Amino acid sequence: MNGPVAEIRTAVRGFLDSVCPDAVTVAVSGGADSLALACCVGRLMPGAGAVIVDHQLQPGSADVALRAARQCAEFGLVSRVETVSVSGGGGPEAAARRARYAALRPVSGVVLLGHTLDDQAETVLLGLGRGSGPRSIAGMRSYDPPWGRPLLGVSRASTRAFCAEQGIEVWEDPHNSDPSFTRVRLRTEVLPLLEDVLQGGVSSSLARTAAQLREDCDALDSLAAAFAGDCCAVDDISELPVALRRRVLRAWLIDEGVPELSDSHLRRVDALVSEWRGQGGVWLPGGFVVRRAHGRLAVEPQS
Repeated sequence: MNGPVAEIRTAVRGFLDSVCPDAVTVAVSGGADSLALACCVGRLMPGAGAVIVDHQLQPGSADVALRAARQCAEFGLVSRVETVSVSGGGGPEAAARRARYAALRPVSGVVLLGHTLDDQAETVLLGLGRGSGPRSIAGMRSYDPPWGRPLLGVSRASTRAFCAEQGIEVWEDPHNSDPSFTRVRLRTEVLPLLEDVLQGGVSSSLARTAAQLREDCDALDSLAAAFAGDCCAVDDISELPVALRRRVLRAWLIDEGVPELSDSHLRRVDALVSEWRGQGGVWLPGGFVVRRAHGRLAVEPQS
């Protein structure tokens, strides 16, 4: 019977074989997920890179980062520490994520992240609870350039077992047991209750739901691409099915430079097409407003 070591090696090897990246860098936190990933990559691609992001959110974070860098070097990876400052709105989780991705984005090639099946289930559950729309419920992709997630089909228990078998010392992030964080309560309270009520298999079921929704979203996005021209002419899109029309609008708004579009933003812009009563413009992130005039939509700077 294959154990966690074989399971994770197979997952990482399968990802690398399918993507065939020219360069690989592993994002490492010092936890079991990223260390298991880094260990496998080091054996399969000696000389690949590793980046450890120090968020400076806890005392001793620099020491944790240096220890993880030394571990990665022992795995055969070329490692370095990136120190970031965490600030901005959206709560500490969102701010830390923005800082982390900003530090990792300049890295060339594919950046491998240690997200697991459990992370995928939590993401889907968050999207469901917040009514964030199908893109959110569709979860994370295994490959969304430059980000790669080889362990999305592997449980968190398997990464812990891998590290235990390989004698890898794992850092336990205190934030992962702090109930003030939404994901921690999902992980420690909501998902265990669902597992009990539904008699197991919830994380895998949520991941399957995400995969099915990604297929549907990809199909609709492909159809929406046919309207990638002058979609600001209302008559050109008003008769499209709602799901398709909103994707056309989303692509148009992104092309116009509007960032961080939510389902709520799209619904309000769509109302300028489907529920037109002479209403005013829709304010959007990034200092933009969408207005309708003379049968056309236009994106303008907020005044």
